[in-house]
Amino acid sequence: MQRNLLNKFYELKAQGKKAFAVLIDPDKVNEDSFSHLIDLSKQESVDFFFVGGSLITSHIMEEVISQLKKHTDIPVLLFPGNSLHLNNKVDGVLFLSLISGRNPDYLIGQQIISAPILKRSGIEVLATGYMIVDSGQQTTVSYISNTTPIPHDKPSVAACTAMAGEMLGLKLIYMDAGSGAKKTISQAMIKAVQKSVDIPVIVGGGINTSQKAKEALQAGADVIVVGNGIEERLSLLKEIAETVRVYNEVNLLA
Repeated sequence: MQRNLLNKFYELKAQGKKAFAVLIDPDKVNEDSFSHLIDLSKQESVDFFFVGGSLITSHIMEEVISQLKKHTDIPVLLFPGNSLHLNNKVDGVLFLSLISGRNPDYLIGQQIISAPILKRSGIEVLATGYMIVDSGQQTTVSYISNTTPIPHDKPSVAACTAMAGEMLGLKLIYMDAGSGAKKTISQAMIKAVQKSVDIPVIVGGGINTSQKAKEALQAGADVIVVGNGIEERLSLLKEIAETVRVYNEVNLLA
């Protein structure tokens, strides 16, 4: 089984190097600026593209993936909302198990449907514990998944959830406040989760300024994910990339 992408996550963590993933929702792709986004991502050495979302209504996902693969060498990972979103053109798939919720369909149901398709595809599968965290408003992911997010002020709950995911054999933890979150995941919660597990921790949702990105990195996020903020203001991509780059330079020299 391929482990190239998973190894990259682990190698970055072992080196103490933070990474930046750009989340692309096919429903929100602006065709006029998409080529610019691709060029800027190459220029700023973005580490990963995540493609997908909780609810996808357009039919351009495959075209989006094709353009990313055609014009960049940046790994493209699928971030699927359900089994209907699977696509074998990507480099890998975040095989999400919604461990923060109690809806069996998103804990294991969709995964059972997806497993034989992914097995045949040959693409790399990254077993990921997905944790939704309260962001001050109901998000699409909490509505679609019919689950209650982890309370914003309960870092111990998040830490124990992440620990359980690691003990169950999951290889990544992805903490998400949701698209357009009013509140980012607190530094206290990120720190608690980072200290509780040895696997890479991905953090996204509401990171729409370089300061918020820096705070997530300082708290212990191994990978930060930005999507909605870049959709609203493309220049944010450059700002976040610079924040990650400076953080790495300072900390790797320390």
